[in-house]
Amino acid sequence: LAQGPLLRAHLWRLHESEHMLLLTVHHVAFDGWSTGILLRELAHTYAAFTVGVTPTLVPAPIDYADFTLWQRDWLTGPELEQRLAYWRTTLADAPVLDLPTDHPRPAMQSAHGASLLVAFDLALSRAIDDLARQLAVTPFMLLLGALATVLARYTGQDDLIIGSPIANRNRSDIEGIIGFFVNTLALRLDLSGTPTVTELLARMRRITLEAYGHQDVPFEQVVNALNVPRDTSRTPLFQVMLVLQNAPLELPRLGDLTVEPVYLDSTVAKFDLTVSLEQTTDGLQGTIEYCTDLFERATIERLIGHLYQVLAEMVADPTQQLSEIELLTATERAQLAAWNDTARPFRDDMCIHELFAEQVARTPEAIAVVFEDQTLTYAELAARANRLAWHLRGLGVGPEVRVGICLERSPEMIVAILGVLIAGGAYVPLDPGYPQARLRFMAEDAGLRVLLTHSVLDREWPKGLARLDLDVIGEALAALSSESPPGYSKADNLAYVIYTSGSTGLPKGV
Repeated sequence: LAQGPLLRAHLWRLHESEHMLLLTVHHVAFDGWSTGILLRELAHTYAAFTVGVTPTLVPAPIDYADFTLWQRDWLTGPELEQRLAYWRTTLADAPVLDLPTDHPRPAMQSAHGASLLVAFDLALSRAIDDLARQLAVTPFMLLLGALATVLARYTGQDDLIIGSPIANRNRSDIEGIIGFFVNTLALRLDLSGTPTVTELLARMRRITLEAYGHQDVPFEQVVNALNVPRDTSRTPLFQVMLVLQNAPLELPRLGDLTVEPVYLDSTVAKFDLTVSLEQTTDGLQGTIEYCTDLFERATIERLIGHLYQVLAEMVADPTQQLSEIELLTATERAQLAAWNDTARPFRDDMCIHELFAEQVARTPEAIAVVFEDQTLTYAELAARANRLAWHLRGLGVGPEVRVGICLERSPEMIVAILGVLIAGGAYVPLDPGYPQARLRFMAEDAGLRVLLTHSVLDREWPKGLARLDLDVIGEALAALSSESPPGYSKADNLAYVIYTSGSTGLPKGV
């Protein structure tokens, strides 16, 4: 600012009949409204010079310096305190918008950014205008409600703040002055409860009109008055801004020349997200500027789709509750359905131990079980389970015969389950940590014939129950065949019995 200049103009001659004019203006001396003034005066001056006359620009009644002195004198004492009181109350304990990001938020906020074009088709844009008129709100209020709905879905927050600029030219004598009049409003939005679209927009109208009534206080004074703790990773009070240029910029007429705007890709982001829209003859159009330290391009593309989706649902049925609005686009819903379409053909005429045997044949050397530092291949697991199955067959285990398994989680537990199924029986899991009385009841209630356990698990079991300690009978099992015994259990035979917790009385076997 000490060096200047605050305005730089550069004209390129691209072709004999094509030129490009670039104006770089510091925001301290210029705002969006000023752009329209500058272009109108540029057109007037150009037209005058082309016919060899002196431009006749009407001097402004006051200049910007006069306005700044007046504002500084006016916003003092009771006048300032009255307006600050509103902001202190409205923004007390202001929430921080917790947007999910693609990358961790840097400790120090940077200005690294990019932008994407946004275009809402003419039909949706007209529907937005129609609904706004119907509900006595402005299109900005409707867009604000839609953006808030999307952010609320993303964050799970129903109390959030969105920033928005306001022209702040509420006097006729400053409408024609080039300068920085614009102010920033922090709009605290309430989406709590289950409001309908109509109820939400009524809230947006009340909140924005109250803020407009207190727009004179410069934003930096609001921040200072609230004594907001400074966080170098984010902007104070809000991190998302919504801009609606409802007075479209009129391109100047420079004689016979055709004038077109040139859009430059932004590489700067002032906030996490800035949604900037304007009314055009083709509908609402604009950009979303985003911080590339936080978001990937694909994420912002999805956000644009969600904003479009919410707006379309709002105008289609303003009586519906916000919770009923479908956020996902049709493409996303189709993708979600495809991801969840996990159904696969399954052999329902085979038992699980038979399917296991097929897997053993396909991948005998693949790892089937991992437990701490132990591993078993499919072939090793099958061999151990088959030997146990032969032993169980010798004890009379077959279809509908129940075998208890009281083991800690271990490879032996997997061997025991498969061995029982291969033998044709049904297993009954018995947690070693259960009370003695519960284990005894379950063993009796299930009518167990055989129990597979470890010698270290000293429990009292019903008489007549054949107990096999797998850590003791290892040598006897090793002498048996590792080939699978002939199967004679069917898919409709009992596979296992599991007991309920017994919280409503005695445990029940299912």
